[in-house]
Amino acid sequence: MWRYKVFIILFPVFLAGLTGCKKSLMPKPKGFNRIVLPDHQYTQLPDSLPYQFEYSGHAKIHADSSWIAERYWIDIYYPELDATIQVSYKPVKEQQALLEQYLGTAYQLTSKHQVKAYAIDQQIFETKSGKTAVMARLKGEVPSQYQFFTTDSTHHFLRGALYFKTATQNDSLAPVIDYMRQDILHMLNTLQWNGENGSGMN
Repeated sequence: MWRYKVFIILFPVFLAGLTGCKKSLMPKPKGFNRIVLPDHQYTQLPDSLPYQFEYSGHAKIHADSSWIAERYWIDIYYPELDATIQVSYKPVKEQQALLEQYLGTAYQLTSKHQVKAYAIDQQIFETKSGKTAVMARLKGEVPSQYQFFTTDSTHHFLRGALYFKTATQNDSLAPVIDYMRQDILHMLNTLQWNGENGSGMN
């Protein structure tokens, strides 16, 4: 078992109302955008990747087009929700120094959101396929609400992060964030490594 250090991480609407002949501002309760979420359904990633998992049938897979993108990095884009799960992959090559570098980067990418996050709650759990995963929930007006990673410590390292393009505040996105959390957990619970030592899925 690999070892690592775990990182410790609607605005109100007012309406002017009339009372008798006097105008007054009457505060209303917080309002939230009505969001209709589709049922969860899943499909398999193409087998051209060194990892496999089931992702949402409502999402589209795109190659990561950022300037830092590497081979096997993908974006899982939800057109209806304008949300993206960015997935990056690194080969460990049985090198402890590489693993430590990847873990350090994962911690740094999560902790950089501490400026806007009022809390970072982490969860370490074992997936249904017996892998250990770390998932962090970032609370506050942050651009990324969930970040996660998992590794077999010898050959594979996979990291992901959830982003929304919309400017809607996170309070009103709460149902969507929870919906996406379920999809991320499903991805991690169905994750398998392809071609490890040339032997196919482990």
